[in-house]
Amino acid sequence: MTCLLLKFMVIITTVSNVLGDDFKEEIFIKPLPPTHLYSYFQFVTLVNSEKSFAHSHLSPRSLGEIISRFQVDELHLTLTEGQWRHKQWGYPVIDAAPGAELYAWFSQEVTDIDDQWRKLSATLSGLFCASLNFIDNFNTVTPQMALWPTGPVKGNTNVTSLLRYASLPREIVCTENLTPWKKLLPCESSRGFSALLNSRMIHNTNYHSIGVHVRNVCASKDCTETLLEIKQTVALVYDYKIINSYDWSFRKLFGQGLPGACPLSSASTIYVDITSNDTQPFKLTPPPDRIVLSQRGGSDTKLAVYDIKADGQMVNIGVKQDTKEKLQLTVPPPLHFNRYVLGYGKEFGGIVTDLVNNYWTAIDVVLLENAPWWLPIQLSSLRINGEAESKLVKSMFYSPGRSRQKPYHLELLIKLPPRSTTTITIDFEFVFLKWQEYPPDANHGFYIGSALISANLPTAKNYTSIPINGITYDSVINASKPWYPAVFRTNGAMVSLPTPDFSMPYNVICLACTVVALAFGPLHNICTKELVLKPVGTPVSLTQKLLNLFKRKKD
Repeated sequence: MTCLLLKFMVIITTVSNVLGDDFKEEIFIKPLPPTHLYSYFQFVTLVNSEKSFAHSHLSPRSLGEIISRFQVDELHLTLTEGQWRHKQWGYPVIDAAPGAELYAWFSQEVTDIDDQWRKLSATLSGLFCASLNFIDNFNTVTPQMALWPTGPVKGNTNVTSLLRYASLPREIVCTENLTPWKKLLPCESSRGFSALLNSRMIHNTNYHSIGVHVRNVCASKDCTETLLEIKQTVALVYDYKIINSYDWSFRKLFGQGLPGACPLSSASTIYVDITSNDTQPFKLTPPPDRIVLSQRGGSDTKLAVYDIKADGQMVNIGVKQDTKEKLQLTVPPPLHFNRYVLGYGKEFGGIVTDLVNNYWTAIDVVLLENAPWWLPIQLSSLRINGEAESKLVKSMFYSPGRSRQKPYHLELLIKLPPRSTTTITIDFEFVFLKWQEYPPDANHGFYIGSALISANLPTAKNYTSIPINGITYDSVINASKPWYPAVFRTNGAMVSLPTPDFSMPYNVICLACTVVALAFGPLHNICTKELVLKPVGTPVSLTQKLLNLFKRKKD
């Protein structure tokens, strides 16, 4: 029976490869300073984009039908809980904003992009059990400079007009989102690396993010043929204090060992960053299959590589530290940032973004501020390092918002001087909302989405990347480029809008109900009951008692 099952799986894999489908799974593990551990899962499915999704093999049919039905060329969706610390941890493989973030490029044949965008977000809301159906025109923008497609573009297409971006910073990630996400994988959660994604262990981390990224990739060097790449990602950051040890293993991190690779996967690889082994010696068990050296961007990174097979054997990779000293970041990232809110009272405030360039050359960045309609930003109050007009700003785009219809959209192309800190400040004013527009916990505050920062980094140091078997463009082991494009998200913010005292309606309702109850009782008795005068001291005969009894029954 086992041999027959293996032959059946081999036949399925062979047929899928003939049809152009390919599936790979990877895990990347890296220690983060000072006391954290980064685990990154990546599941990549390559599909022949010219065929119909009516008969899918390795690709998820539900997601494929959504892509073809709404004519989407590229799609990026992330659901994140927590905040990535860029200054301390460096850069992740894929950055994500807290809450829910969705942006997509549509095909040129789409006539009404706004209508397709609303239908797309509503459909994805049902697929991933998220609140994406709250995305509408009042919280959607069209970035002009911050976002660009990661896949090939056909002809001289104005890609900015085909793009829509929205975020829901209030969205909470839970098990309801992880379960449908795992069902999109060929082996789901029964076999392969996805079996490690235990919801109880995942939601016990300091930072966790799940994502789905769909784009077209070139199938040949001349890019005459393209393949559809569906990439599902999971990013986790563990705290050594939570696992109560500097020694880690699959059983400590995920609650179980790895039950082998997915039988439908053409490659199942685990990468462990052992660069810090020179300063903090540790023992890796079992020994890796091989060790590779990545010299991407001039940084030397040692990676221990494990090739996992689908033989059903349990794998438990772990590290035992020889020292308990905290890991320190030797070289700071070339660009890091901070964002916070200014102001006091309930009338005016401000958003401040600090951009720190640690590199010895200038860095060009694009800052995108997406302020909701209930937080109008004043363009006249924009200041760069305290100046109203700065030579650092090379280009600017501003789209004013409209109450309950569209958000405020600001983009700045800034040239950051070397070894400097650039402070961008813009003021906003508070507005009064209708009482139906307040959330149930209005006194908790209102969330502001993260700002987007697009940068051409001159170096790839502290930029987490792994070799994905040549699939992705920016993750080759020995890649050296003059610049490295990256998109980062700042931390979110919270403001407290003027909120009415919602206890007053409750008090008024209670008082009114009490008055009505006290007034209704006597009035009801007077209107429904008959008053009968009885002589005092006169005995009542038996005949009178019987007549009174029948009279009561008759009434």
